[in-house]
Amino acid sequence: MRVIAPLVLTFIALSLLPSIEMKRPGKGRGLKGARQKLTQDRLRRKALRRQSRSGPSGLVTPNCSEMTQSDGLYVDCQDQSLTSIPPSSAWSGVPKHLLLARNQIKVLRDGAFLGYKRLISLDLQQNQISQIEEGAFQGLTHLTTLLLQHNQLRTLSEETLLPMPNLHYLRLYNNPWKCLCPMESLIRTLQVPSNRNLGSHARCAGPISRKNRKLKEINPESLCEESNQIGDLHGNVTHPIEPSPIRGKSDATTLCHTYIFPRTWMDCRNRGLTEVPSGIPEDVVGVDLSHNSIHHLKPRDFQGAKSLRNLNLSNNNMERIDTGSLSGLLHLHELDLSSNGLRFVQYGVLEDLYFLSKLKLEGNPWVCDYNIHYMAYWLRLHPGVKHSGLLCQSPLEYMGDRVEDYMHSYNRECPKERQLSGLDQNQKDAELWGTPMELQGEVEEELEPSHLRTSQKYEIFKLA
Repeated sequence: MRVIAPLVLTFIALSLLPSIEMKRPGKGRGLKGARQKLTQDRLRRKALRRQSRSGPSGLVTPNCSEMTQSDGLYVDCQDQSLTSIPPSSAWSGVPKHLLLARNQIKVLRDGAFLGYKRLISLDLQQNQISQIEEGAFQGLTHLTTLLLQHNQLRTLSEETLLPMPNLHYLRLYNNPWKCLCPMESLIRTLQVPSNRNLGSHARCAGPISRKNRKLKEINPESLCEESNQIGDLHGNVTHPIEPSPIRGKSDATTLCHTYIFPRTWMDCRNRGLTEVPSGIPEDVVGVDLSHNSIHHLKPRDFQGAKSLRNLNLSNNNMERIDTGSLSGLLHLHELDLSSNGLRFVQYGVLEDLYFLSKLKLEGNPWVCDYNIHYMAYWLRLHPGVKHSGLLCQSPLEYMGDRVEDYMHSYNRECPKERQLSGLDQNQKDAELWGTPMELQGEVEEELEPSHLRTSQKYEIFKLA
C-alpha cells in the first residue's frame, strides 16, 4: 500500500500538467488560446503542403507587376489566368494591396492568405469563386477593403469575416446569393448600422419570393423558416409567382465593374445603356461609359459624382447635351465626347468645368453656324484646355475647316444677310439724293455749333 499510494499521486500530477501548461502567461488564454494556436498551425501546415505539391520551389511565380506608391507596395496580378492565390514569398516586399481581378479562381481554401499580414486591400472581383472556406482570410487583421463582386457565391457565413476586424469596405453584388438559413449570420452582420459600407447593393437571386431584394433589407428572422412553398387543400404544391421587376434607372454599382488600382474607377463599357446609370459613388474618380447607346445627357445625370476627374462618353451616338447635365463636376480634368452625333453644344453646358484640361471632340458632325459660337468662345476664354477634333462638317463651304478659322472669317466678313440688307439700304439712300428730305437732314446737322463738335470715342467689349 505504501508503494502504490506514491504511484497514484504521481499519475494524477502528470495528468494535470497539460491544463496547467495552457494557463501559463504567454501561452494563450486557456483552452481558447490553445485552440486558436492549433487552428493557425493546422492552416499553415495545409498551406505548406499545398505549395509543396506544386513543385520543389512552391507555386510558379505569375507574371505580375509590382509598383510602390506612397501607401505601400501594389501587386497587380489581374488577367493572369490564376487558379489559386500566389504565395507571399513570390514578391520583392510585403504587399499592402493585392489585385487578383479577372482570373479563374474558383475556391478560396483555408489559409490562402497566410503571409499577407500587412494586406490593406484585396481585389478578387470577376473570378469564378463559388466557395470560401471558413479560414480563408485567416491572418488578414489589417484588411480594410475586400472586393468579391461578380463571382458565383451563393452563401457565406459571418465566421468567414471574423478574421478581418478592420474591414470597412466590402463589395458582394452580382453574386447569385441564395437567401436561406445559412445566410442568416451574414445578413445580420450586414444590417448592423456601423457596417453601412459592407455588402451594399448585393441582392438575392433566390428563392423566388426574395429575388432581387437587397440583403440589407431582408428580415433575418424569416430566413430559417421551413419553406416558402404553399400547399392547396388537395396537397398540391404551388410556387409563389415571381414579382415583376420595377423598371427604374440602372444602378452603376451593379452594372459596372469597380476597380481600386491605380485609382478608383468604374468600367461601364458595352453595357447596352441608354442613359447614365445612377448611384456613382462619391469616391470614384473615373467613369468609362463608352460604346453604349446614351443619345441624350440630361440635367443632374452625374449628381453625387463629386470626385470625378475622367469621364469617357465616346461612341454613344449622342446627339444632345442639356444645360446642367455636367453640373457639379467641378474637378473634372478630362472629357471625351468623340465619335458621337453632336452638331453643337448648348449654351452653359461647360460652365462648371473649371479645371478641365483635356477635351476630345473628333468624330462629330459639327455644324459651323451661329450655334457653334458658344463652344468656340468658351475654348477661347479657356486657353489651358487642350482640345482636338473641332472641325466643321457642314455647310459645304466650311467643310474640313477648323471652327477657329470659321470664327475668324465670320468676324472678318459680314454675313451675306447683312451685306444684302446693307445694299438695300444704300439703294434707298441713293433714291433720296437731291430731295427736300436730304436737304432737311443737312440743315439739322448744321444746327450744332462747330466748336461743340467733338470726335466720338467708342469702347468695344467682347462678351462670352
